[in-house]
Amino acid sequence: MQIGWRRQYVVYSSLILHGIMIIVNTRLEFVLFYNVISVESENHCTSQMRLLIDQISMQQGQIVTLEDERKRNFEERLQLKALIQDLERKGLQQLTDKTQEPVAAVVIMACNRADYLERTIKSVLKYQTTVASKYPVFVSQDGSNPEVKNKALSYDQLAYMQHLDYAEVETERPGELIAYYKIARHYKWALDQLFYKHNFSRVIILEDDMEIAPDFFSYFEAAAILLDKDKTIMAVSSWNDNGQKQFVHDSYVLYRSDFFPGLGWMLTKSIWDELSPKWPKAYWDDWLRLKDNHKGRQFIRPEVCRTYNFGEHGSSMGQFFKQYLEPIKLNDVQIDWMSMDLSYLMEDKYVKYFADLIRKAKPVYGNDAVMKAYNVVGDVRIEYRDQSDFERIARQFGIFEEWKDGIPRTAYKGVVVFRHQTQRRVFLIAPNSLERLGI
Repeated sequence: MQIGWRRQYVVYSSLILHGIMIIVNTRLEFVLFYNVISVESENHCTSQMRLLIDQISMQQGQIVTLEDERKRNFEERLQLKALIQDLERKGLQQLTDKTQEPVAAVVIMACNRADYLERTIKSVLKYQTTVASKYPVFVSQDGSNPEVKNKALSYDQLAYMQHLDYAEVETERPGELIAYYKIARHYKWALDQLFYKHNFSRVIILEDDMEIAPDFFSYFEAAAILLDKDKTIMAVSSWNDNGQKQFVHDSYVLYRSDFFPGLGWMLTKSIWDELSPKWPKAYWDDWLRLKDNHKGRQFIRPEVCRTYNFGEHGSSMGQFFKQYLEPIKLNDVQIDWMSMDLSYLMEDKYVKYFADLIRKAKPVYGNDAVMKAYNVVGDVRIEYRDQSDFERIARQFGIFEEWKDGIPRTAYKGVVVFRHQTQRRVFLIAPNSLERLGI
């Protein structure tokens, strides 16, 4: 019995000891496995940390590179600005006559149409050469288009200005073209330069898609005298919106208008002093047509245009080009305007002069007034009731229908005048026009 019990004890003891060894071995294996996992995790973390450090180092390097590039660009802009100022100074010294005050500076506003600019420059220099001391010519470029810059700098007869504006454009309404905002900024900058930096008393503004008439400079020299004498004239334009071949006849006739024509116009420094501080962010030409800005002052315009706009491709995307711009008649008669008596255009005389023209015109009434006008010999006048009625009549004749701030294009005291069938004038008259003219 004792021997059996001892054998069982030995067996149980062996089994227990074996079990303990298994547990110990398992625990050692677990510890070893854990250590391996820990080492691998630590290595992975170390690897990831090194990768992040490398990425941060690369980004820091890129930041340093960008900062160096920014500094380099800034220095290049300063050098470019200094170069432009030097070119302006040398160009202006070459163009101006120290013994004679210029009538006006002529600025051609350009951006990115080198071929158009060349055509405009050639047209201007063709007639400016004989009066160069009276009309120094500038090209003002908005932006850095190299073809435009090189084209402008290739002419010794003019001075070059460059407007570099990197400020972001914020439009006031969704979907607007930022081009109109950039154009307004450029106009303000260029006119500030010419009036305040170069101290010109008058400036004639052209765009880079215009040809001028042979008497362009004579016309503006005579007009400068009117501007100085009559402060009810805000500006003088070389343009007639209804200047298409079928609506004009007499190259010697000038008119006053309540509607700003633009497209080749001259203003004085005193007018710019008023406009510059409140210049609009965009659509500067329509802004000038608001009554709050022209304040009852008028504009001088010719019957036959002294500028021709050939710019089918531009910011306005050819709007109205085929219908209204392409058929414009450019004056081809050489007129010595300084020998002409233009006193009839002074405000006190013009009302009577214009009223006499209308008084002599035969009134035509009825919905078929346009058809009746075809059968009348001599000048006729047709009264329109309101804007929609005016648009209906204008559409039948083919003239501009557009209004701005209650004023039809070309109108003076509500009257729009144009030729019909050569010499005959047609006067479209607002309901209160006769009263305003004292008829």
